[in-house]
Amino acid sequence: MLVQEIMTKKIKSINFNDTVFKACNKFKKFNVGSLVVKDDDLIVGIITERDVILKIILSNKNPSKTLIRDIMTPNLKTIYSLATIEDAADVMKKNNIKKLPVIYNNNLVGMITETDISQAIKILSKNI
Repeated sequence: MLVQEIMTKKIKSINFNDTVFKACNKFKKFNVGSLVVKDDDLIVGIITERDVILKIILSNKNPSKTLIRDIMTPNLKTIYSLATIEDAADVMKKNNIKKLPVIYNNNLVGMITETDISQAIKILSKNI
């Protein structure tokens, strides 16, 4: 099974100069656990709910004053949309990540998560 068959296609993003508070509002509004961070149209990182917990709440920082760029994870690992879900799982395991942006022709086209992969495996195992 290919990544493009199970990935989420509607990806939410945020500008790297926005505040963490704005990211939290987007997490809630769109019911997502991560946002791709952009500088104009360039993808520069990712921010997750876990980043907010570890880097803001537990560090007692103000989310209204802290910028995304100060806590985001830069240097994203990505996967090609035509890769297999096994390849995606390997990248996630090797890099200890749960969400992987999906690229096609150097453009962000989706996101695949551990949950997406585990659900696909359940479906595949029922069909065997």
